[in-house]
Amino acid sequence: MALDQQTHTPTEFGDLPDWDLSALYESPDAPDLARDLDWLEQEGKDFAAEYEGKLATLDAGAMLDCVLRYEKIDLIAGRVMSYAGLRYYQNTTDPDRAKFISDVQDRVTVATTPLVFFTLEMNRIDDAAFDAMLDANADLARFRTLFQRMRAMRPHQLSDELERFLHDQSTVGAAAWNRLFDETMAGLEFPVAGEDGALGLEATLNLLTDPDRARREAAAKALSEVFSSNIKLFARVHNTLTKEKEIEDRWRKMPTPQTARHLANHVEPEVVEALRNAVVAAYPRLSHRYYALKAKWLGLDKLQVWDRNAPLPMEAPRKIGWDEARATVTDAFEGFSPRLAELAEPFFTQGWIDAAVKPGKAPGAFAHPTVTDAHPFVMLNYLGKPRDVMTLAHELGHGVHQRLAAEQGELLSSTPLTLAETASVFGEMLTFRKLLDKAATPEERKVLLAGKVEDMINTVVRQIAFYDFECKLHDARRVGELTPDDINALWMSVQAESLGPVFEFMEGYETFWSYIPHFVHSPFYVYAYAFGDGLVNALYAAYEAAPEGFEGRYFDMLRAGGSQHHKDLLAPFGLDASDPAFWDKGLAMIEGFIDELEAMEG
Repeated sequence: MALDQQTHTPTEFGDLPDWDLSALYESPDAPDLARDLDWLEQEGKDFAAEYEGKLATLDAGAMLDCVLRYEKIDLIAGRVMSYAGLRYYQNTTDPDRAKFISDVQDRVTVATTPLVFFTLEMNRIDDAAFDAMLDANADLARFRTLFQRMRAMRPHQLSDELERFLHDQSTVGAAAWNRLFDETMAGLEFPVAGEDGALGLEATLNLLTDPDRARREAAAKALSEVFSSNIKLFARVHNTLTKEKEIEDRWRKMPTPQTARHLANHVEPEVVEALRNAVVAAYPRLSHRYYALKAKWLGLDKLQVWDRNAPLPMEAPRKIGWDEARATVTDAFEGFSPRLAELAEPFFTQGWIDAAVKPGKAPGAFAHPTVTDAHPFVMLNYLGKPRDVMTLAHELGHGVHQRLAAEQGELLSSTPLTLAETASVFGEMLTFRKLLDKAATPEERKVLLAGKVEDMINTVVRQIAFYDFECKLHDARRVGELTPDDINALWMSVQAESLGPVFEFMEGYETFWSYIPHFVHSPFYVYAYAFGDGLVNALYAAYEAAPEGFEGRYFDMLRAGGSQHHKDLLAPFGLDASDPAFWDKGLAMIEGFIDELEAMEG
């Protein structure tokens, strides 16, 4: 798309860029979209007819042909679903877009159902035969890491019939309970004292960051009242999903409730345990110390839960225009590497970012990789806050990572969850450091440092406390049904430990576990946030200690996508996530920021 064709949405922050989705398809009725859907349906049938029941008989050359055909199906299905999804996110209230994504999803699901045999059969091939086949063909051997991940599930694979049953039954099992949770949460109304009318969940949570302490308190009390009145339903959802997981784990012979998540993340249990233990041991040096400082800044002896995310009294509110945000992030990237800024540039000029808040647009922010023969798209809801500038840096980090990893092809480009946040958090760190260097006054520097520490505590301390809560929840459910009071007690046991002695917990806070969607949708997902933050802190410390040659090694790591294990990707930096001292390096960076904040107090 030529620069002068770039469309924008005028806002008070400047003209914000819109997406141009033509790199995927020109329109919902584009002939090539119809052609791709027809091709998918036929190719799914042809692929199954040619290969089902025969994978174990293929030689290396024939297996490579099979894998490449499978990859092509994956790419076309990904292209179609990316287009339908991105178009839907632009306006989720448009019934035509909702119908389009639903119809396309149905067609893609039907078209790809014949491929279910592929993973199951691959995993039944004998190890020696499989290794010999990979050794015989260098092009096939390139997929070794993919096969290793696939085959890690072999001990937990059920019969083909049972796997198909679980797949079919999921719509009235976990998926139905997930939908009940989502619909219930979306429908809750919170009557906040002093506000006009009842508010939704997001608007009420947003009040917890309001400068006015009375508004924050009113929001917290409204949250607790509404959660408490619905607590039996939320306890039922958690009891049922936790029990269902225990049953499936037992059938799959998973040794612990966490095993399935570790396998999906391609990370060893001992690495996660080292991360968890390092963070918990650091609670007194991190969150306990920081929140004691925050209480002092706010002029309070004790903090209430509604003070945790309060803005600092010395914080001057200001709105940042789009041009300044773009320049800030671009300069920060350029300072690290001109190549990094160059890779980010098309997002701004070629319709790869959709930045403005618009009616019906999906909330939040993301970077969608789409498919490897197109390019990523970044979505923002830009409102000119300093946090929005950091979000821009974060999502552009993802986007650059996705561009570089595309070299690996469709099956190897996707980075495991544990490393997927590397470039995004690194991009944020570069931008934060740039802003810190430019801080004109001690107050400005203090606000920046405090904001970064709070982000890190929310990402590292809070998420590990969430992980501990889930571990306790799943262990307790194995013994029997849990009452709401049982779950409340588990929640409070981790909250007091992680936040520290400066906090008082209001009556009703014990129910706040009920709104966290990760516990329902993705059990044990939360530690990946802490993993990503800790990894980047250690990586940035390595960069500061030895910048010579770091840039090249960093780009090599991003280019690798999902083609290598985290141990191999980190080795060139002298880092090893299985070493407990690795996590201490990352935590030391947060500690250093708190040291500086304490020193500023004199």
